[in-house]
Amino acid sequence: MTVKTGGNMYTTLKPVLKKAIQMNMAIGAFNAHNLEMTQAIVKAACAEGVPVIIQTSEGTAKFVGMKSFVAVCKSLSVEYGIDVVLHLDHARNWDNIKEAIDAGYSSIMYDGSHLPFKENVLATQHVVEYAHTAGASVEGELGTIGGTEDGIAVDPDAVEFTKPADAVKFVELTDVDALAVGIGTNHGQYKSKTKLRFDVLQAIHEAVDIPLVVHGGTGVSDEDIHKVINGGIRKFNVGTELLVNWNKISADLYSTNKENTSTRNNVIPALEAIQKIVQGKIELFKNL
Repeated sequence: MTVKTGGNMYTTLKPVLKKAIQMNMAIGAFNAHNLEMTQAIVKAACAEGVPVIIQTSEGTAKFVGMKSFVAVCKSLSVEYGIDVVLHLDHARNWDNIKEAIDAGYSSIMYDGSHLPFKENVLATQHVVEYAHTAGASVEGELGTIGGTEDGIAVDPDAVEFTKPADAVKFVELTDVDALAVGIGTNHGQYKSKTKLRFDVLQAIHEAVDIPLVVHGGTGVSDEDIHKVINGGIRKFNVGTELLVNWNKISADLYSTNKENTSTRNNVIPALEAIQKIVQGKIELFKNL
């Protein structure tokens, strides 16, 4: 799935997370809800000189078109000279997963966290086999992340922390390239900050030797970002903060500008805000 063009590439999780391990940092994984947002995210990563992971939900991927996302990410990796991963986030539908891989998505996050352990393993194995044959990487999930993302809801009070012993068995049985863990984060949390279980993270990090992933990154404080990176987190997901700011700025502009104002005048300020937020997150993820 790696497509090399000079010194940059459209690639998978493996090389970018390897770099993260070497540098004791995390690679930002940012949810794009349209093609315009994708360019702003890549521009931010270029300005910071780091690889970037573009994430789309199944719904966004189907709305925009999977082949369109692939083509744009490949083109942007060349234009801006950085490594770009295109990652299908929280995928549960096999038809969508297969379509994404066939379209050229370089990475898949299969979310089997709602299933019993054995069923999660079996379903993840199926995804890994197909994805790896096509050259794509796979992120699995063990334990649960609270909150709601793109219609998938988990009661924060029902969150299950990832058990280290289960993580070891899951990684051995599935051969996933990265593992999303439940340490107390919540999707959609942006008005307050998450209380994390650093003891759980430390135990998992000591038990498995693959890159770990945190979801619900918007709700993690700046101080805790450094703590979780030092605790083994190599992929850091951010979605809600981008979406909230995009919607707020766009709504304000569309409500005040004249009807015949070019739509770009309502969108460009939102894109500039997205780029600024992403650059700020990447600075934190560098773990300097």
